[in-house]
Amino acid sequence: MLSLQKILLLHVLACLGRLAHGSDIIDGEKAPENSMHYMASVQNNMGQHVCGGFLITEDFVVSAAHCDKYNPTYVVLGNHNLKNGNHQKIRIEKKIIHENYKSVGLGDDIMLIKLSKKAHLGHMVRTIQLPPEEIHLRENQVCQVAGWGKTKTDDNKPADELMVVDVSVIDKQICKDQWGNLPANVVCAGGYGTPKGFCQGDSGGPLVCQGLAVGIVSYNHNGICNYPEEPNVYTDITKYVQWINKTVTGRNSLV
Repeated sequence: MLSLQKILLLHVLACLGRLAHGSDIIDGEKAPENSMHYMASVQNNMGQHVCGGFLITEDFVVSAAHCDKYNPTYVVLGNHNLKNGNHQKIRIEKKIIHENYKSVGLGDDIMLIKLSKKAHLGHMVRTIQLPPEEIHLRENQVCQVAGWGKTKTDDNKPADELMVVDVSVIDKQICKDQWGNLPANVVCAGGYGTPKGFCQGDSGGPLVCQGLAVGIVSYNHNGICNYPEEPNVYTDITKYVQWINKTVTGRNSLV
């Protein structure tokens, strides 16, 4: 007979096998040029987009912890079209992964990226505000998620243009019932009965509700983006506001 520990381990492994890191926007549209100037393209040494992110101070970007495995070295700000050279490309000085992060399916999928120099804030580059710790998202509340990820499940080419889509918040218990196993500090929105949501390549980008970055793109089901069997899962930023403030400023609040 299998021990309880072995049974639990097999269950966790089975759940992790269903996960796929968030990537591209599904059933969305091009983001208007006068919007979302906090969006960041996290890139590798070859200049390839590997993950999304968002600017919270002049020299800090938030992304997903699992994006570190792609060895990002630069952050690109200030351009919705990654083929356009009119942008700010800044080297990554340091990556701070949350100390409790182990793998995507176990939660704590958050990383702070320290830039080697301050971004020039202006018309095309802006920061986004973090939520208060006590914010409450309503079921079916409409939010937005954006990224340069794939626009089809079977498409290997990421988007050059920033894409955005409206997604509805899903009740936490419903999300847990659908997944069967869910980390504690997450938000669910999009997917599950609708083609709208994120796909591979959108990881690290923000879930934006009422102008606040409340979530970080983390994972979906098996990389199936058009009609996901389970809801899209985001890291719940409200649970990490104190950690972000302490890491970035030491004492000053960003909220």
